[in-house]
Amino acid sequence: MTEEALRLINQTKPGQSPLDQINLCTSFLEKGMGLMFRKSLDQDEGIILADRGESRINSAIHMLFMNLDITVLWLDKNYVVVDKVLAKRWRPFYLPSKPAQYVIELHENQINNYSVGDILVFES
Repeated sequence: MTEEALRLINQTKPGQSPLDQINLCTSFLEKGMGLMFRKSLDQDEGIILADRGESRINSAIHMLFMNLDITVLWLDKNYVVVDKVLAKRWRPFYLPSKPAQYVIELHENQINNYSVGDILVFES
């Protein structure tokens, strides 16, 4: 994961506080591990799984070996939320309804802070 945490900002909801502890995962291993084996996740913490292009299959996630439920956001190449779900631990997989290039995994309590159609920005 990147050593420097990114900021996640919802441009569609300017009054919403940004999340400051978001790490970028780009390698196959980082994306495969995701948040597996984590015992906890802070409210403002999460990860971004980035791919080279949009795909439904390549942006699917699994919840095996997960100790907690998480909010999952799928974004297209323009950083628009195309799908979201509250992913339950130990569920075999989740597939977005539309192709996505980015998958954001956040604390489960973040589910109501984001909507399909929101435009998100990552800042360092």
